[in-house]
Amino acid sequence: MVMTTINQIKARLAAEPTETELASWSQDSRLGVQKLLTSYHKQQLKLEAQRMAFEKRLVFERAAWRQGTVLAGIDEVGRGPLAGPVVAAAVVIDEHFDLIEVHDSKQLSEPKRRDLAAKIKQQAVAYAYGVVDAGTIDDINIYEAARVAMKQALAGLALPVDGLLVDAMVVDSPLPQEKLIKGDDRSISIGAASIIAKVFRDELMAAYAVEYPGYGFSHNAGYGTAEHLAGIAAHGITPIHRRSFAPVKAYLK
Repeated sequence: MVMTTINQIKARLAAEPTETELASWSQDSRLGVQKLLTSYHKQQLKLEAQRMAFEKRLVFERAAWRQGTVLAGIDEVGRGPLAGPVVAAAVVIDEHFDLIEVHDSKQLSEPKRRDLAAKIKQQAVAYAYGVVDAGTIDDINIYEAARVAMKQALAGLALPVDGLLVDAMVVDSPLPQEKLIKGDDRSISIGAASIIAKVFRDELMAAYAVEYPGYGFSHNAGYGTAEHLAGIAAHGITPIHRRSFAPVKAYLK
């Protein structure tokens, strides 16, 4: 009988090995095979933990689906930067949504956020953005600007919804809504909204970096890093700076 090679076993483990195969390989005396199995079982435990966490963060959505109602998860990004808009996103998912890695965007690396953002937009039933610029933020304050962005995102959805899941805020809407503290870590819909909003805003700031070089917008997203503050000192304030924010207003003449 021809023995299965370690590379062949590795390929099968990367696919979907059967219980019979796993049982057979567990009796294999080769050290390389046992190392592969140990790694495989650790990865399976990690995936199972992710699936359980995913299901826990779907509790609000599943309750709505059982009642035949449609919820939108809403979140915003960009309240703290010194420059650029505040961006909100609204996302509607259904029971076919299976991206178990969706989480609070702040807990994900940039490459993972970008990868997940593309997949979220493919799987979501609907999604939309709201964008409020720096001038409006200065006029109405950042909190109200974030609420306006959320309302815009809700209005932009291509289908009507019956209720909202919102991260720590209340949207100006007559719809029933659940205000969830740390909602992007408690609801898949909100987590998905936080991811696509973050990626969308980062792309906007990367475009602004080309228009306004010298501030590091492509990698600081408008936050008050040392490079950004040095850019303000050297080049002055741009049209996308929030003039009501310290230390930007210190440079106003």
